[in-house]
Amino acid sequence: MASTLELLEEHRIFGGWQQRWRHQSAVLNCPMTFSIFLPPPQSDAPPPVVWFLAGLTCSDENFTTKAGAQRVAAQLGLVLIMPDTSPRGDEVANDSGYDLGQGAGFYLNATQQPWAANFRMFDYLSAELPELVADNFKLRDRQSVMGHSMGGHGALVLALRLGGRFASASAFAPIVNPTEVPWGQKAFAAYLGEDRQTWREWDSCLLMRDVEQRLPILIDQGDSDQFLADQLRPERLEAVAREQGFPLELRIQPGYDHSYFFIASFVEDHLRFHAKHLLV
Repeated sequence: MASTLELLEEHRIFGGWQQRWRHQSAVLNCPMTFSIFLPPPQSDAPPPVVWFLAGLTCSDENFTTKAGAQRVAAQLGLVLIMPDTSPRGDEVANDSGYDLGQGAGFYLNATQQPWAANFRMFDYLSAELPELVADNFKLRDRQSVMGHSMGGHGALVLALRLGGRFASASAFAPIVNPTEVPWGQKAFAAYLGEDRQTWREWDSCLLMRDVEQRLPILIDQGDSDQFLADQLRPERLEAVAREQGFPLELRIQPGYDHSYFFIASFVEDHLRFHAKHLLV
């Protein structure tokens, strides 16, 4: 491995390896961690990758330890990469609220102070971290992306903005229309300023109207999610997809909430969905 990566921990699991790494990010101006699951080799060909972006208050470890995704990923031969949700550290700007600052990067590039110096998660995830991973691991170019809540927003934005980068995208309970819900409005006002025109490029409902590249999208949403009515509103993205002829499937799951119990219940479906589009 290149000297830019420091191995923090490593565990054998389902014949593969769960690892956690640290590196210095030039884009975010702070040390960053990410977790990666490397499945047992199934052939001489490099394995494809599924990225998972976590939600508010989370880190790279939540999905790793709670979703139970490694068993199916090992069977399918999928690499899982879990970045952190924001820059972190004593020198990084923060806020007392759970929904702004460290642990709440919203996967965008901040333009306002004090956030602009560090909070460039879109650049980090679209360029710096993928390049670092490609330099240090033998992986296939074909990749997919998924996420939960704020991370579902991030996964959809990355997929819609980066054209043909991803073979497929999926989300658990994503924030699909952040310009019109309290979580997004608070974060966007802080990170991007009060000019709402600058918010548009970070809203999946608005992006989907403008993109030419079509990729399959799967969304699962629990109907007992406490944030469904006020913050998530997945039916809005479903309506845009129908209007635009976009291949999106929204599944409403009875009785499920916003937790990792929900994610663990359907993560196998999502990984098999991505494998169908990656393993071709």
